[in-house]
Amino acid sequence: MYHRGMTRTNMDIPATCAWVTTLVLLCWLAFGASAPQAAPATGNTSTSNVEPTLEVLVFSKTAGFRHASIPDGIKAIRELGRAGEKGVDGTTFKVTATEDSTIFNRDSLPGFDAVVFLSTTGDILDQKQQEAFEAYIRDGGGYVGVHAAADTEYSWPWYGKLVGAYFKGHPRIQPADVIVEDRTHRSTRMLPGIWNRTDEWYVYRENPRARVRVLASLDETTYEGGGMNGDHPIAWYHEFDGGRSWYTGGGHTSESFREPLFRAHILGGILWAADAKDVPPGRIREPAKDDDESPVDDVDEKRQSTSSSPG
Repeated sequence: MYHRGMTRTNMDIPATCAWVTTLVLLCWLAFGASAPQAAPATGNTSTSNVEPTLEVLVFSKTAGFRHASIPDGIKAIRELGRAGEKGVDGTTFKVTATEDSTIFNRDSLPGFDAVVFLSTTGDILDQKQQEAFEAYIRDGGGYVGVHAAADTEYSWPWYGKLVGAYFKGHPRIQPADVIVEDRTHRSTRMLPGIWNRTDEWYVYRENPRARVRVLASLDETTYEGGGMNGDHPIAWYHEFDGGRSWYTGGGHTSESFREPLFRAHILGGILWAADAKDVPPGRIREPAKDDDESPVDDVDEKRQSTSSSPG
């Protein structure tokens, strides 16, 4: 209906819009309805659903000094375990992180390919738990010691031989040159011959060189407070009492666990200790991160039996 004040052009607009809408609908029916529909997004396009090939226990109980970097270390090891082919090695692993020492029993430990002592300190296992861990190593298990793992269980001589050397002291945090003595090992082949990095550099009560295979040592002329008369191993490995032991003195700082080379160093140590099949190294790159994970797991499902003594 034509009203006063309405121009002829304005009056035609509704008819035009209706015609355009009809045309669009016809085109969609002719061409769009039969087009294949895209699969709905699942929200998870990473490769983290690859079935892990190994089980790794990360143990971080402390009875002495507690390192603020422990949560960073757990997070980094979880990320390395998920990375698989995206990391420097092709083996994925599931991480169980705990400070509950009752998991050190003869039923639970055989379920792990390697046990990481992540900056543990002091006396953290009772006698039964120590015996269970000794049996695990003698049955071919793998041990990884990170940083303050050398500041642990001074009254347990077997552990001292396993880790390789006990902590004595340290100077201030500072940069130093790390001399990579073995560039063929799985944990050091990605490193430069001279690796300059910042950390808290441990001094050890005895030089472990005669008992272990040294991977890297510190150039004491490049920092203050060396304390080992110029021969200062800082990372090593050895086969011990039927099992495999790998240790690195790095890892005091939280920043260490964000360094790609240090992460690759840790990954290689874990895989060597777990006796994982070796593969040609790949390009080092950061894995996808999951910031929502709790750093420590509930280990009840892994613990089949517990010790009668408190841990």
